[in-house]
Amino acid sequence: MLRSFLAIELPAAILKRIEGVQKDLKSSRADVRWVSPENIHLTLKFFGTIEESIIESIIKSIERPVQGAPFFSLKIQGMGAFPNLKNPRVIWMGFQEGKEMITAIQKQLEMEFEKIGFQPEDRPFHPHLTLGRMKSNRGKEELAREMERHREEEFGSFQVEKVVLFKSDLTPKGPIYTPMREIRLGR
Repeated sequence: MLRSFLAIELPAAILKRIEGVQKDLKSSRADVRWVSPENIHLTLKFFGTIEESIIESIIKSIERPVQGAPFFSLKIQGMGAFPNLKNPRVIWMGFQEGKEMITAIQKQLEMEFEKIGFQPEDRPFHPHLTLGRMKSNRGKEELAREMERHREEEFGSFQVEKVVLFKSDLTPKGPIYTPMREIRLGR
């Protein structure tokens, strides 16, 4: 049994930029559990705990929609919180350019995964990068003010050429993500 998810990795330069933004947000001293920059990615599907025997079926389900899609560019822009800035639970960065493409691919993947027994998500897919999760309400007003400064900011663009199936090991120091398989887009 292993925990697994499908995601798009971010280039090092963008992770560095995100780290700088997180540093700004940390100055609010809000009670947030920050995601370490090397663990930030765009999740397409969280599988949860699965049997290793199903991995090949998952790979096959990924191949058709992904290999049929061309390389495309994603632009990271804007910042917000779920459910909203007044009551932040999850702090995120969003996407502008390329958002329709990634949403279309994710929708096709969801249909393929349903064929092999995975329940589709009950919420619509909102491509985002999770920067942190509030642990309590302490400092949320200060955090919201810091976030407001970055609300429309552009954080960089990158070319999406592959998706990665990751294994996730939970440790006391935080999760460790290990790539298991990469599936390249069609060009």
